[in-house]
Amino acid sequence: MIGAWSWIAIALAGAPAADEPAWTRVTVTVGREEGDFVGRDSRVLQGAVDYAASLGGGTVRIGPGEFAMINSLHLRSHVTVRGAGEATVLKKCPGREEPLVLDGDYGQEEVTLRDATGFEVGMGVSVSDDHSGGFHTVVANIIGKRGNELKLDKPMGSDYMVRNHARAALAFPVISGYYVEGAEVSDLVVDGNREKSPPLNGCRGAGVFLYRSHGTRILRAIARDYPGDGISFQQSNGVLVEECTAVGNANLGIHPGSGSASPIVRRCHIEKNGDIGLFLCWRVKHGLLEDNVILSNGGAGISIGHKDTDNLFRRNVIRDNRKFGIHFRDESEPMAGHRNRIEDNVIERNGGAGIRIDGETHDIAIVRNRHGDGRPEGQRTQREWVSVGPKASRITIEGNSATEP
Repeated sequence: MIGAWSWIAIALAGAPAADEPAWTRVTVTVGREEGDFVGRDSRVLQGAVDYAASLGGGTVRIGPGEFAMINSLHLRSHVTVRGAGEATVLKKCPGREEPLVLDGDYGQEEVTLRDATGFEVGMGVSVSDDHSGGFHTVVANIIGKRGNELKLDKPMGSDYMVRNHARAALAFPVISGYYVEGAEVSDLVVDGNREKSPPLNGCRGAGVFLYRSHGTRILRAIARDYPGDGISFQQSNGVLVEECTAVGNANLGIHPGSGSASPIVRRCHIEKNGDIGLFLCWRVKHGLLEDNVILSNGGAGISIGHKDTDNLFRRNVIRDNRKFGIHFRDESEPMAGHRNRIEDNVIERNGGAGIRIDGETHDIAIVRNRHGDGRPEGQRTQREWVSVGPKASRITIEGNSATEP
C-alpha cells in the first residue's frame, strides 16, 4: 500500500530508470583515529556530510566509536549517513538551560542570557517560553557570541517573554533534516543523554528529527534515551522508517505528524518510552505501519487522531502498554481519524481496552486480530477488546480471536 505522495518521494530521490545505469557518487569515511575525516565530535561528521553534499550527494561512512554531539548532524539532500551498527554512537552533549534577561522578540536573531557560560559558537540551541510550545520553539545554531549575548542563524518564531520564563537551552536533535530530499540515515545509535539534557518537544526535536524532508529513509537506527521523542518527522512525505528501535525516550517513540503523507514504519521495535509508542499526530494519511513490536510504553501503544485517515496497521505486536493498545482520539467528525484498517495484529495485556474508539470516528475495520489478556484474573489489565464511544459509527469487527486464559 503506497500512497500518491510516496511515488512523488521516489521521484524526488532521483531513482534511475530500470534501463539507466546508476551514477557513481563520492564515498568518504569518518573515524576517531583514521579516515578521510578524523575527529570525535559533530563538527567532523558535519564536515563530511557537507563535503558529500557539495558534490551533489554521496555516502558518509562513520566508523566505530562515540562521537560527542555539540550540535545536530544536519542532513543534506541525497547524502547517505551510514554507521557501523551499534558500534557507532552519536551521543548528545550534556545540556543546560538558562533564562533570558531580555525578551526575545519575533524576528529577532539575538538573545541575551543571564549567564552564557557553556553556550559557544557552533553549538545547537533552542529558545522558548511557557507559552511557546510545539512549532513555536526555535532550534538554531549559535553563530556569534558577545558576553552573554548569542547571535543565532534563525529568527525568533514567536515573542519569548521574560515574564513567561523565556529561556535558552542546549537542546537540539542529534540528527536533523530540514528541507532535504532523498537523504538516508542507517546503522547507528543516537543517544539522547536524557539525564543530562533539557527536554525538547517533538514538533521541533527528537533523537532523529525531520521537517519537510521528503523521501528520507531511516534504516536500522537506534534512538534511545532522548529527552523528548525518539524519531519524529513533520510535514515530510514518503518517509521510510525501517528496522529501527525507539527505546527509553522521555515522550513518544516514533512520531509521524503534521501532514506527513504516506509514511512507512516497518519492522521497528518501540519500547518503554514515557508516553505513546507510535503517535500519529495531525493529517497522517495513506500510511503503512506493519510488523512493528510496540511494548510497555507509558501511554497507548498506538494513537490516531486529527485527520489521520486511510492508514493500514497490520501484523504489529502491541502488548503491555499502560493505556489502550490502540486509541482513536476524541475528535469531531471533520477532524477524526476515519477509514483506518487494523488487520492481523496481536493486541494483548494493554490498559483498559485493546482498542478504544473515541470521537465521531467512522469507517474503521478491525479484522483478524488476536486480542486479550491471558493472565490470571487478578493480574489482567486489558478487560475489553473494542470499546466504542457513543459518537463513533460504522465500525467493522470481524474474524478476531481471543487469547485463551
